Amino acid sequence: MKQPIHFGFFVLLFSCLTGCNGQSKTNTATQNNIEAKKLIGGGCDGCEIMFIGMPTTISSVDSSAGWTEKGQKLLITGKVYKNDGRTPASNVIIYYWQTDNNGYYSPKPGMNEKAKRHGHIRGWVNTDDKGNYSIYTIRPAPYPNENIPAHIHTSIKEPNIDNEYYIDEFVFDDDKLLTGEKRKALENRGGSGILRVLISGDLQIAEHNIILGLNIPNYPDSNKTEIRSGLEIGEDNPSFIPYHAFGPDSGTRTCPVCKYGRFHGIIYFVGNKPNWEDIKKWLSFLEQESITRSKYLKAYFVYGNEKDYSKDLRQKELENIGIELNLKNIALTFVPSLTDTGSEVNLNKINPGIENTFIIFKQRTIIDKFINFKATPYNFNVISSTLDKTKGDYFNLSEPKHN
Repeated sequence: MKQPIHFGFFVLLFSCLTGCNGQSKTNTATQNNIEAKKLIGGGCDGCEIMFIGMPTTISSVDSSAGWTEKGQKLLITGKVYKNDGRTPASNVIIYYWQTDNNGYYSPKPGMNEKAKRHGHIRGWVNTDDKGNYSIYTIRPAPYPNENIPAHIHTSIKEPNIDNEYYIDEFVFDDDKLLTGEKRKALENRGGSGILRVLISGDLQIAEHNIILGLNIPNYPDSNKTEIRSGLEIGEDNPSFIPYHAFGPDSGTRTCPVCKYGRFHGIIYFVGNKPNWEDIKKWLSFLEQESITRSKYLKAYFVYGNEKDYSKDLRQKELENIGIELNLKNIALTFVPSLTDTGSEVNLNKINPGIENTFIIFKQRTIIDKFINFKATPYNFNVISSTLDKTKGDYFNLSEPKHN
């Protein structure tokens, strides 16, 4: 709670009158700010409350106090991965706290005074040896009389890192308060915090993976590679509008992830260094995968060679390839360049100077990517295995109806 203004003025006046003592306090405050900036995550207001009432033994599955209360029942389940986005991370504690069905952090009698700040719907999960976690709770209500989207706060404690740090709040894709502007403002700490729920009876289910260290300041194990291309595993695939030259949406500018983001998707980007022998092999492979997996996979070829670009010539070039390979399921699309802002393909952050970038997503979130990937039987199997491993248990569930 903020102190009254007259008290703050008194403190300021006192510090000015005390000369050296005031300077000493200023130096201390500056030093504290410096130390905070060195902390992994850069500090976290209130995250230390996670240790109040923390059980000595924490399971990978937790049911919050809200689970038995009024509200829409919700299961949040997924995996926590190390910074590479592929290796499961075990023994990672996730602390969560949220509002109740009325939008309040409502305390209960007998709660620790500091913990009351987070309300009574709070809890912990500890990932198992495969990185799994599950939280059974209710959907939080937004704050009354405010336009802030409903959310669940989360903080992380890794076994080999001294301090806790926060990751993106869990927010809901179908929340009308989650505007486009607010989506763009998300920090993607630990990956996108947007939950996309599916329906199973009276239960809403959201699959959500967390990538340790992703967009976390001062994180010790940064995922550095010599060649960079594309957004990171765990981030959301952005909307963009390529020209569809051949395939299911031929003649349109359909956004791949907007129309077909429900299940698995593969976006195969090629820029200024096309290897057409390899491209044709990849397209034939992706066509077969699309047939095998039917509605559960949509694949796109996005060609963004800016050299000697001509819209009409590019259209004809891709049409000829589609006819030559007898493609029925893959979308052959193009953009003026991979840095083009008109189509917003630039939001994908693809490096146009490399041979290719493969982005694999599920429910719009990037789950894997491959750079300079040669068209070999081994690499074909890598793609197939990735799709098999990440299909999940909820592909057959329906989405909520959107107004």
